[in-house]
Amino acid sequence: MRIPEIEIHAARILIVDDQAANVRLLERLLGEAGYTRLASTSSGLEVCALHRQHDYDLILLDLQLPEMDGFAVMSALKAGGADDYLPVVVLTAQPGHKLLALQAGARDFISKPFDLLEVKTRIRNMLEVRLLYRRLEAQNRCLEEAVLARTAELRESEARYRSLTELASDWYWEQDESGAFTRVSGPVMEMLGLRVDGLHGAADGAAGEGWDEAERRTLRETIQARRPFLDFCIGRVTADGTRRQFRVSGEPMFDRHSRFIGYRGIGVEILAQVSRHAG
Repeated sequence: MRIPEIEIHAARILIVDDQAANVRLLERLLGEAGYTRLASTSSGLEVCALHRQHDYDLILLDLQLPEMDGFAVMSALKAGGADDYLPVVVLTAQPGHKLLALQAGARDFISKPFDLLEVKTRIRNMLEVRLLYRRLEAQNRCLEEAVLARTAELRESEARYRSLTELASDWYWEQDESGAFTRVSGPVMEMLGLRVDGLHGAADGAAGEGWDEAERRTLRETIQARRPFLDFCIGRVTADGTRRQFRVSGEPMFDRHSRFIGYRGIGVEILAQVSRHAG
């Protein structure tokens, strides 16, 4: 990924130096190189406020400033920065200050007296890195927003699915990844030959009464194997000798990382539906 030259030349640059001659030299050099958004100050005390207002892409910072030196300025910028990237290139005539400045958070340094080719090269390289960093930040924000929006859509879709399936069926159930029932309506527990005390909607009657054991065993094995199924028929005979027939469907559930998170299913009583139509 490369940053276009026009974008680099439009970068916001702040020159901080108490020597007016140095400021004029840097402004002339950068202006001739094509940079169009230059600002300057001779006071380290003003840097943080100016950066908060203009969000500079690069700060050329002299270390030897009155009232507040460059090291104190960098410390203040880090304390009040909106991100963890300090866009500072220090200007120094002291060789011993270069390493100290980098340890304090500066991204690079330019030696005094200025070598004009070095100044242009270091500034351009620094700006390209800074603008790439900004572009990456923007892309990450867009990705996070897209993930949040998609998650909200999935939750809304899931809520609609549950509502519609419950309306379209006689009963509905959900299980978590360990097989524990988390949502139950209708005779699911009896159908599967299970009993879970305290679960809202669970059947209170005898778990195995009247159900076809072969059909029930096949249904349990299908769910335990996390296989989907459609319109599986299972029946039971009630105490008064009535034959009741059910049609059930189910599917495993996965999160957006394809991790299994549980199982869900619906069912309808076939004979009940026939009798309603017949009436």
